[in-house]
Amino acid sequence: MHGTLPYLEQTDFPAIYRNTLEILQVNMGYLCNLSCTHCHVNAGPKRTELMDEATVDLVLDFVRRVNIHTLDLTGGAPEMNPHFKALVMRAREMNVTVIDRCNLVILEEPGYEEMAGFLADNKVVITASLPCYLEDNVDKQRGKGVFNASLSALKKLNQAGYGQADSGLELNLVFNPQGAYLPPEQKALEQAYKEHLKVHYGIVFNRLFALTNLPVQRFGSMLISKGLFDNYMQLLKDNYRSENLQGVMCRNTLSVDWQGFIYDCDFNQMLQLPLGACPSRKLHLSQLINASSLAGSAITVRQHCYGCTAGQGSSCSGALD
Repeated sequence: MHGTLPYLEQTDFPAIYRNTLEILQVNMGYLCNLSCTHCHVNAGPKRTELMDEATVDLVLDFVRRVNIHTLDLTGGAPEMNPHFKALVMRAREMNVTVIDRCNLVILEEPGYEEMAGFLADNKVVITASLPCYLEDNVDKQRGKGVFNASLSALKKLNQAGYGQADSGLELNLVFNPQGAYLPPEQKALEQAYKEHLKVHYGIVFNRLFALTNLPVQRFGSMLISKGLFDNYMQLLKDNYRSENLQGVMCRNTLSVDWQGFIYDCDFNQMLQLPLGACPSRKLHLSQLINASSLAGSAITVRQHCYGCTAGQGSSCSGALD
């Protein structure tokens, strides 16, 4: 796989600075039951990196000490970490909102049949990847049979109350483009998703998040292999909108990797770019004594940051405008 950082180092992206820390996004490991072509984590079934119990305890201590209101769990497939359920339950006991970034198919895997019920019992917000509502497109991007398995998982979540009016169980879907182009307008795409999934499969959900593919890891390597990297970067730069700088996720979110090291965002984590507040070395969560000191500190930027500010903007909660 081609390394993408050398293509991103020289940057003219504007300087941005942190606001108050509100969200902790925790990567529980790179193990996943899928190997999606757009994955910026390069996750897959053969990855062995998993957060251990001591680091989970450290995360929970930090959440308690800093008064974090949202714990955003990602991977890989975060549910495959053996400490996933303990982390969820202990965070919910602190009345922290927990988001599970779920690939849906994991809910259909042997050994995970009760996971949907567990998530519902703990009122976990599910943000699930479904990059298209058409079978051929999904299977091309994520693997043969993934679309039908995703539909089965969505129906199971609906039966548990997810996406249903007044249930208090939030189910959001995530769209990623199939190739080297920007996502379409989010509101219109959400309406198309809702109509198609309801009419054809009886599936309902709350919101759709349209995310831009960033040129890092697996997707970035594909661009390099096909000679598309420079053209894609130019597309992102040509569609840059300065007003999106105010809503990018790195302003109020801290990213934690499976070992407990911290970064300005999940993409910087994958590029191993140190926290802007500590640019000379990687900083561990255990070393961050005063989280309030992060407010006003510089965020590490490189050329890939244009992906979050192009067009309608992109964050872990979809479009910014």
